[in-house]
Amino acid sequence: MKFIYIEADPELAVAAQAAGVDCIMVDLEINGKEVRQPNKNTVISKHSLDDVVAVRGALSAAELMVRVNPLFGGTKAEVDAVIARGADRLMLPMFNHPDDVRMFRDIVDGRAKVTYLMETPAALARLPAIAEVDGVDDILLGLNDLHLGLGLDFMFELVADGVIEYAARVLRDHAVPFGFGGIARLGHGRLPAELVLSEHLRLGSTQTILSRDFRQIPDQATFAAEVTKLRGFLTEPMDFAANQAELVRITRAIATEIRAKM
Repeated sequence: MKFIYIEADPELAVAAQAAGVDCIMVDLEINGKEVRQPNKNTVISKHSLDDVVAVRGALSAAELMVRVNPLFGGTKAEVDAVIARGADRLMLPMFNHPDDVRMFRDIVDGRAKVTYLMETPAALARLPAIAEVDGVDDILLGLNDLHLGLGLDFMFELVADGVIEYAARVLRDHAVPFGFGGIARLGHGRLPAELVLSEHLRLGSTQTILSRDFRQIPDQATFAAEVTKLRGFLTEPMDFAANQAELVRITRAIATEIRAKM
C-alpha cells in the first residue's frame, strides 16, 4: 500500500519520508475549489511553485507528486513549470471524459507519471471508457468531491453502498492500479481507520492519502510509529465480511446524523 501525504514544508516532508511515507504531494489545485466545497470544513491548500522546488530539494527517497489544477487554458504552462521543477508525478483532478485523460496524457508526454483523480459523477459514469485509455498510470478515487457531486451526506457512503466497489471492479478488469480516499490513524476517525483499511485490501486498492488526522501528531517519532502501525495492520488476518458489515452500519448511522443536522 502506497501512502501519500500532502505537505509543502520541506522539513516536515523529510520527516514523513523518514517515517516511511511513499509519496509527498504538493497541492497547487485552487481553481474552482472554494466554489465546490463551501462550508464543508475541507482543507484547501495554498501551495506554490516555490514549494515544489523546496520539497524537491529536500526529498531523497519519497516520490514527489504535484496536484495541478483541473484542465484550463493554462494547463500546458502549469505542467511544464511543475515538471521543470522536478515533479516525479502529477495528479489531475476533476476530469470528466476520456478525452480529458488523453489530452493531459499528451501534454505530459511521458515526462512524469500521472495519477488521475476521479472525483466527478461524469467520470464515474464514463469509467469503463476512461480505463481503456492507453497510458493511464493509475487512478485515485476521490471521495470528497465525488460524494458532493452525487448529493450524498457522508463521503464514505460511496464505500458502504457499492460505488467504490463498482469502480474497483472496472479498474481491476482493465489492470489499472487504483486507490481511494484518505485514511486516519488506527483508532481514530468517525469511521474507524481499521474498517477502511480492510476495504482497501478487500477491493485491491494499492494507495491512499494519509488524512489531516496525521497533522495532529505532535512529534516525528509518533508520526513514524503511527505509519508503522498502519503497515503492520495491513499484514494481519481480517474478516472482510464482518468488517464490511460494520463499516456499512457505522457509515449509515453517520450519514443519518449528518442529514438530521441539515
